[in-house]
Amino acid sequence: MNKFISISSIKPRYFTFAFPLGLLLCIFFLLYLFDSLSIKGYIHLQKEWFYFINHYVSQHPELLFNLTQFGDALIFLSFLTLFILYTPKLWESLLTGSLISMVVALLLKELFAIPRPAKAFDYKTFHIIGEKLSGSTSFPSGHSITIFTILTILMFVFAPKRKSYKISYVITTVSIGLLFAFTRVAVGAHYPLDVFIGCVLGYISGLLGLCITHKYRLWPWIYNKKYYPLFLLLFLSCCIVLIWRILQENLFIYYCALGSLCYSSYKITKIYVQK
Repeated sequence: MNKFISISSIKPRYFTFAFPLGLLLCIFFLLYLFDSLSIKGYIHLQKEWFYFINHYVSQHPELLFNLTQFGDALIFLSFLTLFILYTPKLWESLLTGSLISMVVALLLKELFAIPRPAKAFDYKTFHIIGEKLSGSTSFPSGHSITIFTILTILMFVFAPKRKSYKISYVITTVSIGLLFAFTRVAVGAHYPLDVFIGCVLGYISGLLGLCITHKYRLWPWIYNKKYYPLFLLLFLSCCIVLIWRILQENLFIYYCALGSLCYSSYKITKIYVQK
């Protein structure tokens, strides 16, 4: 594996921004045509779809609750910690894209302040898996943004060179992302458009992360082995958080993330000691 991935070879072209921006524009006009630009109209437009997806997809609550955790940056990024050793350039893009996605999610949630389904509807009429979220932070889905930010970067970085494989590769990656993202509707936390728009925003955040990393070197310390103890301290903190979550919810995905962090810590410690 190439330790220093050449971002110049995976830099998204400017036209790759046209498709997601066009999607957002189409959604805006559709909401306008259906008189759903208001909070009440936005919620009413999706009510039937929300109940339909929530009812028919939430038949396997334990599986869904595990899958929806991929929208938590701590969980998803834990599985990628080993790449810090072998492809630190990837982690430059991940950090940049994740920061962008976090800012976008926080700003839009504060700006629109759309009530969650459990606040807008009678929460006893649909399935809620996990914590009942009832604040006014429904739009956009932060989990969906996180999922697609990370998947977009991985999709570009590890895209196959042969064009004949690229279409199936992209379709598979996007399908997995949508599956993970729409668990947010299944667990009763978001409306369908919260999730879909979140996916589009995550894609844009991932593209921006790649483009910025191509032009600037914002995280040079990632390459320096003398900072490995800092990584180990960070991993230890994440392990403590995961152990606490295991004690609270005992999800299989937490054990997997914890195992990944422990293995990455072992490899980093081994390389640091041998330096």
